[in-house]
Amino acid sequence: MAAGKPDDNDPAVTVAADDLLSDSRQARQLARRQSIAQTVMAEGSMRIEDLTARFGVSLMTAHRDLDELVSRGLLRKARGVVSAAPTSLIESSDVYRANRQAAEKEAIAEAAMQFVEPGQALFFDDSTTVQQMARHLPMKVPLTCITNSLTLMNELKGVRDLTLLGLGGQYFNWCNAFMGRMTTSEISRLRADTLFISMAAVTDDIVFHQSPEMIETKRAMFNASARRILLIDHTKFERRALHGFAALSEFDTVIVDDHTPGEHVSRLRDKGIHVVVAPVRQR
Repeated sequence: MAAGKPDDNDPAVTVAADDLLSDSRQARQLARRQSIAQTVMAEGSMRIEDLTARFGVSLMTAHRDLDELVSRGLLRKARGVVSAAPTSLIESSDVYRANRQAAEKEAIAEAAMQFVEPGQALFFDDSTTVQQMARHLPMKVPLTCITNSLTLMNELKGVRDLTLLGLGGQYFNWCNAFMGRMTTSEISRLRADTLFISMAAVTDDIVFHQSPEMIETKRAMFNASARRILLIDHTKFERRALHGFAALSEFDTVIVDDHTPGEHVSRLRDKGIHVVVAPVRQR
């Protein structure tokens, strides 16, 4: 063998080549799964057979990819259909929700900042609407921010003059947050000036959510706060969820976007509910 030239029969060379092939297959698999997740989230739901045709994979491979995405809480599958959209029984993942009504959520979050004052202790739930407040909070420091949302913890951990209290407990992949008995126990030992919270649906002027664990966590924050601010975009008035949480009249303020039908706003105000309508910027 010539000096410096690798021997193709050398086991080390064979192992290295196998590693490269394995890495390449894994990279293609990860890219495909990400594309599948993005496609389903864009469509809301799809037939699994249609995914096999679009991505040029077998039905078995498609199911393996989807099982991985389901285990991460990104998608659901049943009876030959894969879905990212919420139902009355199951909430969608935070990744899916973060890309829905983005302009409305930004407007609502910006309007909510009028209720934040330096020196306050604040509860923030894990909702994607409340998460939009994170970019504005550095302008109101010093603050103490308490949240069960891992997304918010990561966004706020480097903010100067902001004390961050991260609530632990059981981690739930689909919402990237902590919930359960340990979480509610921690909350019960705290008291905050204001809670910023969102819910999945509004029916008969009562807010609802699909997850009983989520209801328990939000209820603990609600009970531990002197003031409660509800952030809901107009689509929540068109949805249904299983578990009731509270009447809109139990909140100190309800913030909606200006795409909310006027009949809803007028009805709530006639009931004595303080409603703030946030203007949505045109994009």
